[in-house]
Amino acid sequence: MTDAAHVRDAMARFNQVEGVTDSERDQAFSNIQQAAHHFAIKMKESDWHEFGSQRPKTPAHLE
Repeated sequence: MTDAAHVRDAMARFNQVEGVTDSERDQAFSNIQQAAHHFAIKMKESDWHEFGSQRPKTPAHLE
């Protein structure tokens, strides 16, 4: 990743990626963690399963 914006974008879009294995997600998460550290970006997530877990659920009446 070339800059902090790229790292933030990868974090924001992580859960949008389809067609990859858990092993590939593990590797991608590790790469994002390393890049975040390099660009001094603090990550709340310590595991890729945590991406998106902070989002509020859509109320049933809006689904």
